[in-house]
Amino acid sequence: MLKSLSSAVTWGLAAAAAGALLTGCSSEAKLPKDELGDTVAEKLAAQTGQPKPDVACPEDLAGKVGTTTRCKLTASDGTSLGVTVKVTSVDGDKINYSIKADQ
Repeated sequence: MLKSLSSAVTWGLAAAAAGALLTGCSSEAKLPKDELGDTVAEKLAAQTGQPKPDVACPEDLAGKVGTTTRCKLTASDGTSLGVTVKVTSVDGDKINYSIKADQ
């Protein structure tokens, strides 16, 4: 009985290790949501000549062309609007994206 329990534990650990290896091999570039919000705010401030707004994004941006996320921009006067971020290209771990603020 002890031998079969030991074998089950060994197989369970081997399966978990194999799963971790497969997951590690399939990882893609991601831009953390806080860093995304900060860079979007910087780009919008540079484009508009306005003070840097507060931009909050709900999730990390996955490095897959065509992936989109919606962030929320809050200006210094308290007004807010949505911002769409769309991945345009990926080069290794660098994610390039476009930004479009709602009208």
